[in-house]
Amino acid sequence: MNSALFSYIAACPTAYNAVAHTASLLEAEGYLSLCESQNWVLEAGRGYYVTRNGSSLIAFRMPDEDFSGFMITAAHGDSPCFKIKENAEISDGHHLRLSVERYGGMLCATWLDRPLAIAGRITLRTEKGLTTRTVDLADTHAVIPTVAIHMNRNANDGATYNANIDMIPLLGEAAEAGLLRRRVAEAAGVSEDAVQTTDLFLYNPQAGMEWNGYISAPRLDDLQCAFASLTAFIESGKAEAKPANAPVFCLFDNEEVGSQTKQGASSTFLYDVLSRIAAACGLTADGMARKIAQSFMVSCDNAHAVHPNHPEYQDKNHAVYMNSGVVIKYNANQKYTTDAVSAGIFGLICERAGVPVQRYANRADMAGGSTLGNISNTQVSLNTIDIGLPQLAMHSAYETAGAQDTELMVKALTAFFGTEIVMEADGAYEVN
Repeated sequence: MNSALFSYIAACPTAYNAVAHTASLLEAEGYLSLCESQNWVLEAGRGYYVTRNGSSLIAFRMPDEDFSGFMITAAHGDSPCFKIKENAEISDGHHLRLSVERYGGMLCATWLDRPLAIAGRITLRTEKGLTTRTVDLADTHAVIPTVAIHMNRNANDGATYNANIDMIPLLGEAAEAGLLRRRVAEAAGVSEDAVQTTDLFLYNPQAGMEWNGYISAPRLDDLQCAFASLTAFIESGKAEAKPANAPVFCLFDNEEVGSQTKQGASSTFLYDVLSRIAAACGLTADGMARKIAQSFMVSCDNAHAVHPNHPEYQDKNHAVYMNSGVVIKYNANQKYTTDAVSAGIFGLICERAGVPVQRYANRADMAGGSTLGNISNTQVSLNTIDIGLPQLAMHSAYETAGAQDTELMVKALTAFFGTEIVMEADGAYEVN
């Protein structure tokens, strides 16, 4: 399982690459591609996927008959990193550097003194206008060098990093001016003139590894959950006995910067797709509202494991550990959407599947981040739970998690997709 996870992470250096690779995996399983601007003819029993902006994807399976509701998982494909600005190269006559800005909240120190590669998407000129293409310049490296201890004697006394000075990557020598554009064109197999504009990012190309009961890899937040939910979605579709539900897999972009984009969890993307599924099933607005009332979303985004050197950062009653089960996340201010109903339903599903669960909440005096569930609920209001897998060093360039946990998440979410929920009254649910 972990070797497959590492392969997925390696193929998904940015949200654009993640969507392209995920689409290829779905197509290999027989899922058909849809375009938002075209008419959809959806057949019962068939699987489909649709992308938006090339960086978000929603896949679903049409029910064979009338269905109870939508069973939805949501993860995100973006990670904290450095975005390369449009006028990318900086030359001082000796060095060629890259003009970048931070995307999301990364641990800056972990990006220093390691080879970094470049990936993302580009737009190409065509006779009719433009087209987009994903690229991965895995062999084009940059490095963000640290100032030597001899010149900065206070380097180990609580360093701070100015994004416009300390975090500027070195690409090559000044004589190599135009290097990035040349490499981009080569990777795309086009002339430099064909490249119109870019969305390029630096990423850590280091391979994942399993060691002593743990795994370490780049972008575990949130590709570990994306991989697990995708695997569960695909595998659940192969079961002989299929429940009367409509399974939906979501991979959103821009979670790390708030999701307030046309392709983020705060967009209409999910609602638009669910509406078109409902229309294909012949449902009226009232019929769709009834299906939504019996639907359930699992927002999958990793959680903070107890740090072995700093256990004081955890709430003592809500400490979670790697290799100890799927984490249900709680927050009184609804940064996590979990409540008694959603936790009860999902807990019952995990219990039936034999998957242990842990319960996480931030210390009362420490603010946590939000994730997909509460944001997505502003567009599609349904029962939602926030879960994740426990990990260390979240937002580092190289993160660590439990070697057993991906398989546990796959098992839990496969059971989730195989569940049918019937709402008998507000607060009363039949879980089949």
